[in-house]
Amino acid sequence: MTIQKDKVASIEYTLTGDDGQVIDASNGNPLPYIHGHMNLVPGLEKELEGKAVGDKFSVVVAAAEGYGERNDEFVQVVPRSMFQGVEELSEGMHFQANGPEGEVHSVHITKIDGDDITVDGNHPLAGKDLSFDVEVVDLRDATAEELDHGHVHGEGGHQH
Repeated sequence: MTIQKDKVASIEYTLTGDDGQVIDASNGNPLPYIHGHMNLVPGLEKELEGKAVGDKFSVVVAAAEGYGERNDEFVQVVPRSMFQGVEELSEGMHFQANGPEGEVHSVHITKIDGDDITVDGNHPLAGKDLSFDVEVVDLRDATAEELDHGHVHGEGGHQH
């Protein structure tokens, strides 16, 4: 069996930055995902297509195929009053913000200058190439319920 659409693959991975520092890793807790359902960054999912249990590989995923390029329009200066109910603000804090049509965006504070708060809606890894070391450790058919919900259930997946 090989990885293809609607299969649940479990992978061990290590993600490193350009400087070789580990950004994220599964550390013995394989990540299960449903292939072809946008559960991984597109470039990694493309590289996993056709792989089988036991396959190991390294790949550099370009920013455009990872978390996208940085978009300066996602950086805004907003008034402190936008953070009602938050006593203490600090750089690096993450918040959920509502867009003009009710959509939810994740933003983080990058600068505080008095009552001017700079927030960035780019993913922290936007604009960066991603280096993955991957091993495929399990592979199975997705259940009808998993396909209906769009995510893996059970051990390592979502619990209902």
